[in-house]
Amino acid sequence: MRILMASAEVAPFARVGGLSDVVGALSKALAGLGHDVVVVVPKYAVIEEVKWGIRRVDGCARIAVPLGDRSEEIAIHECRMPGAETIRVLLIEHEGAFGRDGIYVDPSTGRGYSDEAERYALFSRAILECARVVGLAPEVVHLNDHHTALAAVYMREFLREDATLSVAGVVFSIHNLGYTGWFDKALLPKIGFPEERCVFGSPFEYQGGVSTLKLGIEYADYVNTVSPRYAVEISSSPEYGLGLEGVLAERRASGRLVGILNGVDYDVWDPRVDTLIPARYGPDDLSGKLTCKMDLLERSGLDPDPAAPLIGMVSRLAGQKGFDLLEDAGDAIVELGARLVILGTGESKYEAFLEELASRHAGRVAVHLAFDNEFAHGIEAGADMFLMPSRYEPCGLNQMYSLRYGTVPIVRATGGLADTVEDYDPASDTGVGFVFEAYDAEALLEAVGRAVDVFRDRARWEGLMRRGMALDFGWEASAGKYVELYGRARDARAAAI
Repeated sequence: MRILMASAEVAPFARVGGLSDVVGALSKALAGLGHDVVVVVPKYAVIEEVKWGIRRVDGCARIAVPLGDRSEEIAIHECRMPGAETIRVLLIEHEGAFGRDGIYVDPSTGRGYSDEAERYALFSRAILECARVVGLAPEVVHLNDHHTALAAVYMREFLREDATLSVAGVVFSIHNLGYTGWFDKALLPKIGFPEERCVFGSPFEYQGGVSTLKLGIEYADYVNTVSPRYAVEISSSPEYGLGLEGVLAERRASGRLVGILNGVDYDVWDPRVDTLIPARYGPDDLSGKLTCKMDLLERSGLDPDPAAPLIGMVSRLAGQKGFDLLEDAGDAIVELGARLVILGTGESKYEAFLEELASRHAGRVAVHLAFDNEFAHGIEAGADMFLMPSRYEPCGLNQMYSLRYGTVPIVRATGGLADTVEDYDPASDTGVGFVFEAYDAEALLEAVGRAVDVFRDRARWEGLMRRGMALDFGWEASAGKYVELYGRARDARAAAI
């Protein structure tokens, strides 16, 4: 099948969060199944041309992209996906939109760019012009999150007569419904639509403005989320649906909303092959994990006590991720005898809280306010437990990474966390982690307490570790489900024209 995938970030070229890892790994899994995959991503200033062998596509130095009452010029570059040379990666260059120091956030201010809607409207239209100019004939266009959602609208509104794009099915993946791509309706003419389209009941109206995420849901042939439970949560609850639960419920009732669990790229995230950790290990020989733990304690400036349970976190510092619970429970967790090492950046109030927590508990809490991929691998390998107390979690990748590293997850039962982590049952000695239901500090602390108690029983703990390490969340099964979804989208489009 000919598949065109588009995303605002794609690993290893531009990486901010889990979206990039998912698109990069899924594209490789699809290619591994024999499909023809082309990936489109903005050519950000942070992407190193020499490192990835990027060059301009012949004849694609000045391509006009219509946008509202004007046109913008782009250039198209290309390279091959590292580790999957059959995948062609096309990069959209526009100095004004993407030639900046940051991707979503201005490093000089710490705030998101104010023209996000216009930047990604340009990218969405450029995806289609790129496909036309380069001569792609996709059977399916796979769009990811609100940044690319307008491509579905442009395809159906402006390219209905296009000989190739009009017949392509569209799959729209929601990686996180919390990012709706909302903007003021006054911007609509700048991206090609009259302001009058934003009226109540229209796909163009959401909470008094416009949501590109909603438009993606409305215009795609099929919509998917990145875990089965999240598909149910966002289509049945205002708490999770954020005002979009109605349209999502309609999609789900018609069979056009499905949940496909994200996979893990075990070529990157497996302690048996990981080149970023001080010692490799596996379920048959766990000795290297102690080496990784002692290295992590030393690098973090924590007390070098191997007997104390070490809890790791790698996360955006945001309310979604449960840091308000950690504010209430952090001191009590330390009092249980645990050590904490936390890596991430985000909201200033949580950064300040974590720095204060580390100051109060020197030698027992370490905080690294940074994005550091190597250190993230070190935490996965060196920690005994991995904490994810999320308010909501569309899928989550770190709990699946943790399971492979023998780092027992402690998670709240939501979204993909609930789909992937079975709670430990001491009576039957089954399960792979510790799960709590209520979103409150008491429930979190109870789960951590259970984990700390079992940690003291080495035989039971190693059983937990090995059961988790034996689970397989590789991409092959999930990629197969995407292929099935692509076929349904292609057939739905063929039936509609």
